[in-house]
Amino acid sequence: LFRKYLGARHARGGMADMDVFEFAAMIEETPIRTRVAEYTLGQDLIAVSLTDLIDDGLSMVYSFYDPSFTKSSIGTYLILDHIALAKEADIPYVYLGYWVPGSPKMGYKARFSGLEIYLNKTWTPLGDPSSFSADLHPLNSEPIAEQVAGIALPDSKPVGP
Repeated sequence: LFRKYLGARHARGGMADMDVFEFAAMIEETPIRTRVAEYTLGQDLIAVSLTDLIDDGLSMVYSFYDPSFTKSSIGTYLILDHIALAKEADIPYVYLGYWVPGSPKMGYKARFSGLEIYLNKTWTPLGDPSSFSADLHPLNSEPIAEQVAGIALPDSKPVGP
C-alpha cells in the first residue's frame, strides 16, 4: 500500500525510493511511542496512519492510502478519526505535521479550524492561511542536489584547437 501510494502521489519525492528497512525505522527507531493505525474496508487495507503518542496529543507522522480512494477524501477522514480518538481519550491536541504554504499536497491541513502553527518558537493561531507566503517558508527552496546541479561554472580553458 505504501509503495502504491508513493508511486501515485509522490513519485518524484524524497521518499519515493524508500525501502522496507527505512520505512520500519520511521516506526521502530524512535524514543517516542509510535502506533500504526490501519483502516480497512471489508478485508482490504485502504489506509494507514503512523501516529506518535506524545504527552499532550496525537502527532500524525505520516499517513498513506490506496490512491483509488483519493476522491473520497480519505486523508481528511484519517484526520477526523484522529480528532475523535483524541477526544475520546481526553487528549487535547492532534498535530497534523508540516504545513507548507502554497503546497497543493499539504493545503488540506489549512481547511481545519482551530489550527495553530509553531512560529518563532511559539504556538500561534493560524488565522488566514493565505497571509503566509510560500516564498518565505524554509522548505520552499529546491533540494541542495538540484541547486548544485544548476550551478554554471565558467570554462577554465578554451575549447578547440
